[in-house]
Amino acid sequence: MAAAGASEPRRLSAASHRDGAVDGCRTVYLFDRRGKECELGERSLQVSERTTYARFRASVCQTIGISSEEKFVITTTSRKEITRDNFDETVKDGVTLYLLQSVDQSLLTATKERIDFLPHYDTLVKSGMYEYYASEGQNPLPFALAELIDNSLSATSQNVGVRRIQIKLLFDEIQGKPAVAVVDNGRGMTSKQLNNWAVYRLSKFTRQGDFESDHSGYVRPVPVPRSLNSDISYFGVGGKQAVFFVGQSARMISKPVDSQDVHELVLSKEDFEKKEKNKEAIYSGYIRNRKPADSVHITNDDERFLHSLIAEEKEKDSFTAVVITGVQPEHIQYLKNYFHLWTRQLAHIYHYYIHGPKGNEVNTGKEVGSFNNIDIEISLFEKGKTPKIVNLREIEDDMQTLYINTASDSFEFKAHVEGDGVVEGVIRYHPFLYDRETYPDDPCFPSKLRDEEDDDDCIILEKAARGKRPIFECFWNGRLIPYTSVEDFDWCAPPKKRGLAPIECFNRISGALFTNDKFQVSTNKLTFMDLELKLKDKNTLFTRILNGQEQRMKIDREFALWLKDCHEKYDKQIKFTLFKGIITRPDLPSKKQGPWAAYAAIEWDGRVYKAGQLVKTIKTLPLFYGSILRFFLYGDHDGEVYATGGEVQIAVEPQALYDEIKTVPIAKLDRTVAEKTIRKYVEDEMAKLPDRLSITWPEGDELLPNEIRPAGTPIGALRIEILNKKGEAMQKLPGPSHGGSKKLLVELKVILHTSSGNKEIISHISQHGGKWPYWFKKMENIQKLGNYTLKLQVVLNESNADTYAGRSLPSKAIKFSVKEGKPEKFSFGLLDSPFRVGVPFNIPLELQDEFGHPTQLLSDIQPVLEASGLSLHYEEITRGPNCVIQGVVAKGPVNSCQGKNFNLKVILPGLKEDSQILKIRLLPGPPRQLKVKPDSEILVIENGTAFPFQVEVVDESDNITTQPKLIVHCKFLGAPSLPVYTVDCSSSGTSILTGSAIQVQNIKKDQTLTARIEIPSCKDVLPVEKTIKLLPSSHVARLQIFSVEGQKAIQIKHQDEVNWIAGDIMRNLIFQMYDEGEREINITPSLAEKIKVNWTPEVNKEHLLQGLLPDVQVPTSVKDGRYCQVSFQDDHVSLESAFTVRPLPDDPKHLKCELKGDKTVQMGQELQGEIVVIVTDQYGNQISAFSADSLSALSIAGVGLDSSNLKTTLEASTQSISVRGIRFTPGPPGHKDLCFTWREFSDFIRVHLVSGPPTKLLLIDWPELKESIPVINGRQLQNPLIVQLCDQWDNPALVPNIKLSLIKASSLKLIPSNQQHKTDDKGRANLGVFTVSAPRGEHTLQVKGVYNKSTIEGPTIKLMILPDPEKPIRLNVKYDKDASFIAGDIFTDFMVSVISESGSVIKNINPTRISMKMWKLSSLSRPPTNAETFSCNKIKDNDKEEGCFYFREKAIPHKVGTYCIQFEFMIDKTNILSSEQVIVDVLPNQPMKLVPDIQPATPAVSNVRSVASRTLVKNLHLSITDNYGNHTGMNLVGTVVATIKGFNEEDTDTPLFIGKVRTLEFPFLNGCAEITSLVLAENSPGRDSTEYFIIFEPRLSALSRTLEPYSLPFMFYNDVKKQQQMAALTKEKDQLSKSIVLYRSLFDANKQLLDEMKCQVEEARLKEAQLRSELKAHNIDIPATQQIPHIEALLEKKITEQNELSKRPRRSCTLPNYSKRSGEILGKIAHLAQIEDDRAAMVISWHLASDMDCVVTLTTDAARSIYDETQGRQQVLPLDSIYRKTLPDWKRPLPHFRNGKLHFKPFGDPVFARSLLTFPDNIEHCETVFGMLLGDTIILDNLDAANHYRKEVVKITHCPTLLTRDGDRIRSNGKFGGLQNKAPPMDKLRGMVFGAPVPRQCIVLGKQIDLIQQYRTALCKLNSVNQDLNTQLQYLHTPDMKRKKQELDEQEKSLKIIEQKLGMTPTPKIELTECPIPAKRMRRETTRQNRRSKGDIPN
Repeated sequence: MAAAGASEPRRLSAASHRDGAVDGCRTVYLFDRRGKECELGERSLQVSERTTYARFRASVCQTIGISSEEKFVITTTSRKEITRDNFDETVKDGVTLYLLQSVDQSLLTATKERIDFLPHYDTLVKSGMYEYYASEGQNPLPFALAELIDNSLSATSQNVGVRRIQIKLLFDEIQGKPAVAVVDNGRGMTSKQLNNWAVYRLSKFTRQGDFESDHSGYVRPVPVPRSLNSDISYFGVGGKQAVFFVGQSARMISKPVDSQDVHELVLSKEDFEKKEKNKEAIYSGYIRNRKPADSVHITNDDERFLHSLIAEEKEKDSFTAVVITGVQPEHIQYLKNYFHLWTRQLAHIYHYYIHGPKGNEVNTGKEVGSFNNIDIEISLFEKGKTPKIVNLREIEDDMQTLYINTASDSFEFKAHVEGDGVVEGVIRYHPFLYDRETYPDDPCFPSKLRDEEDDDDCIILEKAARGKRPIFECFWNGRLIPYTSVEDFDWCAPPKKRGLAPIECFNRISGALFTNDKFQVSTNKLTFMDLELKLKDKNTLFTRILNGQEQRMKIDREFALWLKDCHEKYDKQIKFTLFKGIITRPDLPSKKQGPWAAYAAIEWDGRVYKAGQLVKTIKTLPLFYGSILRFFLYGDHDGEVYATGGEVQIAVEPQALYDEIKTVPIAKLDRTVAEKTIRKYVEDEMAKLPDRLSITWPEGDELLPNEIRPAGTPIGALRIEILNKKGEAMQKLPGPSHGGSKKLLVELKVILHTSSGNKEIISHISQHGGKWPYWFKKMENIQKLGNYTLKLQVVLNESNADTYAGRSLPSKAIKFSVKEGKPEKFSFGLLDSPFRVGVPFNIPLELQDEFGHPTQLLSDIQPVLEASGLSLHYEEITRGPNCVIQGVVAKGPVNSCQGKNFNLKVILPGLKEDSQILKIRLLPGPPRQLKVKPDSEILVIENGTAFPFQVEVVDESDNITTQPKLIVHCKFLGAPSLPVYTVDCSSSGTSILTGSAIQVQNIKKDQTLTARIEIPSCKDVLPVEKTIKLLPSSHVARLQIFSVEGQKAIQIKHQDEVNWIAGDIMRNLIFQMYDEGEREINITPSLAEKIKVNWTPEVNKEHLLQGLLPDVQVPTSVKDGRYCQVSFQDDHVSLESAFTVRPLPDDPKHLKCELKGDKTVQMGQELQGEIVVIVTDQYGNQISAFSADSLSALSIAGVGLDSSNLKTTLEASTQSISVRGIRFTPGPPGHKDLCFTWREFSDFIRVHLVSGPPTKLLLIDWPELKESIPVINGRQLQNPLIVQLCDQWDNPALVPNIKLSLIKASSLKLIPSNQQHKTDDKGRANLGVFTVSAPRGEHTLQVKGVYNKSTIEGPTIKLMILPDPEKPIRLNVKYDKDASFIAGDIFTDFMVSVISESGSVIKNINPTRISMKMWKLSSLSRPPTNAETFSCNKIKDNDKEEGCFYFREKAIPHKVGTYCIQFEFMIDKTNILSSEQVIVDVLPNQPMKLVPDIQPATPAVSNVRSVASRTLVKNLHLSITDNYGNHTGMNLVGTVVATIKGFNEEDTDTPLFIGKVRTLEFPFLNGCAEITSLVLAENSPGRDSTEYFIIFEPRLSALSRTLEPYSLPFMFYNDVKKQQQMAALTKEKDQLSKSIVLYRSLFDANKQLLDEMKCQVEEARLKEAQLRSELKAHNIDIPATQQIPHIEALLEKKITEQNELSKRPRRSCTLPNYSKRSGEILGKIAHLAQIEDDRAAMVISWHLASDMDCVVTLTTDAARSIYDETQGRQQVLPLDSIYRKTLPDWKRPLPHFRNGKLHFKPFGDPVFARSLLTFPDNIEHCETVFGMLLGDTIILDNLDAANHYRKEVVKITHCPTLLTRDGDRIRSNGKFGGLQNKAPPMDKLRGMVFGAPVPRQCIVLGKQIDLIQQYRTALCKLNSVNQDLNTQLQYLHTPDMKRKKQELDEQEKSLKIIEQKLGMTPTPKIELTECPIPAKRMRRETTRQNRRSKGDIPN
């Protein structure tokens, strides 16, 4: 029970029932769709709760008016049949049912089904989370609280007194659970206003206030400074979002002015969930109306704090309290822990509301004004703690306060944007003061380190003051919009070049912008939507505010001057003087190393600092005392300059103690310290430095300076003390402030001084032990000899440095020497080897002390030498530094010349180690004796043999010895020319001494010789002599040859010449042999084997045994002698005997002629050489047979011989006749035979007659020069220009290297250009085929040459230059230029023709080379890449103009605008010929429908009093468009009638417009109608939750037809709360629908692209398989791998074969063709056809000889034109003058076939002559021409076959002309024979012959090449589409696409849920596949864009 004074709670919105529904009944809606005649509307039926199915069916029959016997079914809209079993569970209240003939019957007409849908309560509860989730790294809680403060500021805006706003944080657990309360003393809210507040997104423009009128609305406040109008509660969403962001429940308590009641409303998430669970209306509730201070209804202990809060209501006339409970735990912690932070942020947001338009100027007094009455107080209550209470007015560290109070001056301005947008702005200047920037740093978000944290860093070079923060903060209606800031404007941004003020001044400005409400902000008031865009628009006007007045002036100039003044007035900077130059500082990071300007002095704050001045630092660790070296300023400066700071370089003092240089910022110099203080500090520091060392030797063994000590003498222990100048011992550097307690150590080093440098052998460091001094132990390891230094050095503990601050620390050095000790052992030095028997050698000894140091042998010691098997003795031993045992000699056997190893023991008595073993190898000694074997004194040998001696060389111990150059000689004495034997015994010492045989000439008896054997190099070795007895040799010694003539033998001596008859045989040759004793030797078989002859390879052995030699064949030529040799060779002798056979001439036999000189004779010239005539024998040997009388007997004859100058002379010396003066009469060149006859002998001479000297030039294979040769401009001459040098008789002159040149006019251009040519070896020059370019008309060309400085002229060639009829130069476009182009219509026909150079239309062009491009007109002069391309249409039968291409029925673009059309002709792959651009204006089509400019959202309205709830449309602009969305009808005038209709036309219960009318009219002017507001009438009729339509129908009298109206659906509700809920859900549904459409279009486009790619892959695979099978039919196999390389190689091979075939010479027609300057000229008949068979080509060409030169044209006009051009000289044949009925049928059989049967069997292979022709072009026309010319002419093999054929044919029919392949012709009348019927040879036809076609193999190769190229293309395409498909498949499985698919599924589920809530029929999926598939490139481009712009799809 409520307390007294409290009224019952009333519903926010009443519960609604469906129309006609009563309690306990169900309303069912029926649609009869059994047939077309059934009614269209619905019927409603009331069904009681207890009705059975039978009663229900009867009621249905009664309601519809049908018989109960009729058969039908009742189904739901999902086609579920209603039966007895499912009746109760299926038929519910509001269900829609069908009456159908069967369940699967199609729905004949459409129906409507009622649905309900409401937004989910999460729309409200989670709205705050959605709005504040992205808060740029900050906690958004203060901004949510600001939304509640906004509401309070608006509520208190009309207060006369104090405007009090309290935020209470009730976190005391004793009083209940945590809560946040926002209380204000504003005007409060009535229950209706409180109801409006609860409606989500009911903004102030649609919210109903106290007035109950239908037209109450929002009124803008009057403009005030800084727009501080408190008009900041705006959108109807902020309060709800804020409370549900802070907590889970909101309690609104409000009392309006002049009201006795308090209204209280509770919204909570828990309540929403409970209503949803109980299936209650969620968006409905109660407002509690009670008396003030009544808290009886608060019974929950969690809300105990409300009792005290409600108790405060007594004192208040009006108020509003927002109490938020269920506060999020993280919010509680933030509000507690960061109390100062978020209160400071709120003070920043509302700074100007709290402090007024000028802000919080701390140092000035406050003006009393309207802004001093705002009191925003924040209090925090916690258990057991004193409450924290802060007033935002008291906060003085918010950013705006800091900006205002650190600024020295301000610059105010105002900006006017388009419309009513006004922005006030202020810029503040924060100066630089001596050592710091005064620009305030944000304490909560510091932008840079403070000075205390900045140790030795350099000055900040970029944006030192402001940093990276933007200049302007932005305020909207006086309230800060925290997430929007403006970096700068063009006029206040730092300039690129230095301006009036330094660049750093631009970083010392801050600013604020104050906008009115004409600028859009987001609903959470965190960001501006369009502020910066509008401000930086070019139309925005900036003005300056001076003294409160706007002044129009150049804002940039004013700002620059103001900034300059601020810099000069307020910046306190440092003056740098005494410039020293620019330096680089490598000690800094690379980016800051330079440039730095160096200065020697500065002026700072009235003081001067110079180099050398003593200074002290502050804020450094440690503090530095030092002298200034120089100052640094970053930048490229020159001379004196002011700057905000720099750096100073200081040498730390005292420099003797601190050798350091420090660089610190100038700001860290201590400006308060006196120089005297610094000097005293330096002096005190100097006195504390260490000065000397104190050394003692506590244990003895003192080391004296410069002492010389034996090795190993120890050095005693050392005790060290470090003393300063005062004699005080010290262990550390002085001063805790300077040294950092650096310890001192003593380092001991013993240094050995050597020639290579000093070497440390001992190094120790000792530290002070505190209780004991520095100490070093005894050193006993000094053993090396040399000079030493013991050095003691004080060093630093950490670095071991021996200097500190540039000064050496104390040290002491003691120098001493170490020498060697007495000898204790010895070793051997380096011995001189080798060691030989009997040769003295020395043994050096090295003596050492105990440490191995070399020493001397001083005492008298005699060494002892011992070796087994040797006798040893020595001379003496030397003492001193070099100890040597001299003159050691060893003797004894060593066994071999390699020597023997011995151990030689040396003993030195008296040493500790007295003996050593020396291993030596003893070699034999020097030679002393020569031993020779055999030992006998007399030796016997035979002459011609050699004798061997065994020799040995031995030493004095009889050891065989060796030495270099040990050569033994043996000299024989007693006869001349005896050999000398030598042998080298250098390596072995023994050898066999022998040599060549001892040969004494002419020895007939025994002879005695002496052999002396000696060694020349060894004089000490005595020689040995032996006696030799020499006997004569028994071997062959002499050979003789004899010629036997009869009984006489004539000796042929060695080298004799024998004369013999040429060609005869020498017989009877014999030989004999003798030994040294002149004894004849019998020839034995063994001797015969050794006899050789050189004139025959085979010798009869039997004849040789008898002493006979083979016969000798005498040479046939007297010039050839024969050298005959007989030789004998054995082991002892080589003998030979030789003679020469000289042939003599035989009897005369022949006459022989010989040409002396060149065999070539020029025509008209004499033979240069002479002809010599001689007589020879049968072998050609000349015989002296001529005498003076013999000349008359010589006769000379030859064809063409000119005998007039013949001269014959007898040459007596050579017995020959000389003939001169040979020449020939002019005639054809060639070989000439001359016959010479003398007596009965004769001979022939052949000479070569060549042409005479060149005198003219002739053209080869060139047409007649009488007429001009027609040449098409830009094309090649038909034949190459080949010239031949000729003599005066036209014979070719074979003269090479004759320079030729072309003489022509400059207007005649030849390609290749006029180059120098030379004749070849045949006197011919091929100048090539020229491409001719010249003006139209006749031109001349002449070839000239130079021979022997005389000019040789060629014929003049006349060229008739004709325009090229096939060279396109422009495109001609014809179309109806008066036509209008209507959007979506069809273009007028475009006729495009290609115009040639001759002005004619080029025909026979492939239509695919012509295209039409269209694009929207832009600045581009060429078609863009995305221009739409059209191809031409097929030519129709009625198209008369040949060569024209038609572009018909091309669609005009759907959008109006100016378009550009251009036609293109593809000349080749690289060149395109474009037409002139056709500019067309596309106009809108016929008016078709009425549409809105912006599609409005689906309205949801109710019939309550609130105008906002009844508003259907606001600011709706309707215009007329055509079917393509183009605006049209601008000249139409009329009205637009708005009518509300339902689904059923009969439905009369439709809502009414305001004023209770069904229709409203609106004027339609200038093509549009503007409907500012369309509102339903209050309490308007209409069915609840029903969809109606507003039909906007245009009524325009100027139009004869009715336009399609615009229909706007809306939902009507009787309940405003339900309407609001439905409106929110409807909006969310619309957004989801748009997002789903975008997603579905993306996936559908990808699916279509994937399907098309699969189709492309399949097509490419089929194409590849088809081409592969075709290649296989050509026996071409493609491997499965490495296909592309194989194809490339195969293609190259085939192309090479084809080129080789095509280059082979083949028959061609050399008759010049006529220029085809137009398409009506086919050419000359000789060029129209080709014939493969040479014989057939010859006879047919001859048969048509009179017609070969005839030019064939298509029309008589063209023929007449040629006739006129050539003045009637050219034959012409127009095809249009041929009577075609008499032309033969090309398919007719030969005459010997009758009725398909063979009449007789012919021979000779008869065929129609026309069937042998092939036509390269114009086949149809050529068949007409040759059908007329050849008729039925038949060709056979020979004349016999032709006569036989004719004889048989005339028996049955007329016989046509017969030709034979042999060249005969039988005319049709039977006549044959004679020259006129016999074809001449091919070369006599003068080139007028049909050419041969390309070889068939070449054509086959061309087909194969084409197939291979197609296969390569198909294979590449298959690989490409496969790769594209794989890429697409991979893309579809990327995480991004999966995420989008998941988002689509989630959105579809969400949409389905919303549609269920709204009661709507689920939206069918939008299937886009029915639309035309876009072009492949467009789809791929769309897909790529979708991949790139992933964020375009809403999440």
